[in-house]
Amino acid sequence: MSNQGVDPGRRRFLTLTTTVVGGAGIVAAAVPFLASWKPSERAKALGAPVEVDISNIEPGQRLVVAWRGKPTWVLKRTPEMLASLPKVDPNLLDPECKQDQQPDYIKGEARAIKPEILVLVGVCTHLGCSPGFRPDHPAPDIDPNWQGGFYCPCHGSKFDLSGRVYKGVPAPLNLVVPPYHFDGDTKVVIGEDPKGAA
Repeated sequence: MSNQGVDPGRRRFLTLTTTVVGGAGIVAAAVPFLASWKPSERAKALGAPVEVDISNIEPGQRLVVAWRGKPTWVLKRTPEMLASLPKVDPNLLDPECKQDQQPDYIKGEARAIKPEILVLVGVCTHLGCSPGFRPDHPAPDIDPNWQGGFYCPCHGSKFDLSGRVYKGVPAPLNLVVPPYHFDGDTKVVIGEDPKGAA
């Protein structure tokens, strides 16, 4: 077969055009396929893990995300916030966190894997309201010894900066610490235990 009368420029153009259109078709088919691997909103609401980027969170700042349809907080505590935790121990119902409100790998008054990063389900253990974040102290309208924490406006339940409940309030238990782990230094995965945790 002879190549006489064939325009090489036109052949290159058609080859390039076919390649581009074919590549676009592959991408168009791959995007929905890859997106199908991500958990659906329904699956997330039922408990699929939620990834939270904490790279830009400032000390003293709280992020609110949804996990299992509930507000879930990620709080970056300051050194002052951490130092205030023992000051309220005498006012707390369960200062040593003996209640089953956190995974077994969460120990101590910080109630966190990394003390500066607190992860809590933001639902009051009384009737399910969402307490407000009240880092200000003193706050005599809440408690004479208030060092900052979470205050539920529905019925007056109070929690410290680790989500531990005060004595004499309607809430019977500390706020829940969900299963979570860190994926590097900038991401928290809520709803999934660390590898090797029982």
